[in-house]
Amino acid sequence: MTYKDFIPSTYTHDKTEGKVTYKSPSNIALVKYWGKKDYQIPANPSISFTLGHSATTTTMGYKKLKNKASDFSFDLLFEGRSKEDFRYKISTFLKRAEPYLPFLKAYHFTIETSNSFPHSSGIASSASGMSALALCLMELERELNPNMEPDFFKKKASFLARLGSGSACRSIEGDIMQWGAHKDTQMSSDLYAIRYPYMVHPIFKNYQDTILLVDKGSKQISSSLGHNLMLHHTFAQQRFDQAHKNLTKLKRIFEEGDLLEFIKIVESEALTLHAMMMTSMPYFILMKPNTLEIINKIWAFRATSKTHVCFTLDAGANVHLLYPENEKQEIYQFINNELVAYCENGQYICDQIGNGAEKL
Repeated sequence: MTYKDFIPSTYTHDKTEGKVTYKSPSNIALVKYWGKKDYQIPANPSISFTLGHSATTTTMGYKKLKNKASDFSFDLLFEGRSKEDFRYKISTFLKRAEPYLPFLKAYHFTIETSNSFPHSSGIASSASGMSALALCLMELERELNPNMEPDFFKKKASFLARLGSGSACRSIEGDIMQWGAHKDTQMSSDLYAIRYPYMVHPIFKNYQDTILLVDKGSKQISSSLGHNLMLHHTFAQQRFDQAHKNLTKLKRIFEEGDLLEFIKIVESEALTLHAMMMTSMPYFILMKPNTLEIINKIWAFRATSKTHVCFTLDAGANVHLLYPENEKQEIYQFINNELVAYCENGQYICDQIGNGAEKL
């Protein structure tokens, strides 16, 4: 599909007012997206586990204006309070989305949103938040065009979510989502994410993700700025090539349930992401001393226990602990015995692979 496929021709129905609620999860990338082109196009493809419990719930009320406004009209409440510093991000998203949702300036929107996880907890709230908002807007467009096909609804929701936050396009569905054109993946696209189309071994069903909250403070550099630093990065092309190769390798790994090779790719991807940060110009480090302590503890425990626990990192200090469900009890004991001491206020979040967003 192309950009033009997401531009509606005419709407067959009218809708004066209404309200819709969606709950959309975050996701954790296994092969990382780092670096982007214009229009939120990824410099390399990525693949992620959709989370099951860590989600944003967004209710969007809408009322048609007497006359189309010159600018976007909306009120925004985050967890019951006005959140003015979110307005710029929402306005930017609506501006990008307007060519594909031409009704946006014809309505006043009341957007109420809340997260099931604490702010700055190492969970991508932009992914869950933007995907939830995109789904609410698509629900209004479906009211205006009731003949919309369900498959097109999901693709366009993913397409729109990407305009707000790249990784948000991977949160519409689950349980494994891929975004970005890749020669070895049928139907893959830079414009939206797709459900992973190949066989996946049962060992990856209900895969666990425990998020260890090492540092809940604000990052010293935003993800958007970090992405931009890849534009002239000395190792950018090698990194993009590595992501393509790792996606190809994952096809066999997922099919055969090869957890040892899965661990190698996931941990290598996490460390490569942070290596790109440390070798950009300007360079920066988002890992904290306790991040490294946890990583070393994981490596030591895995060697002695013969379990298949591994780590991944987003653009921050917090650690995502990934492991199969059948090892859950042993890993919980390890977390409480050895890792909690490295978490801020002893905090961590237990999650697992999920199936995507839902209308409430």
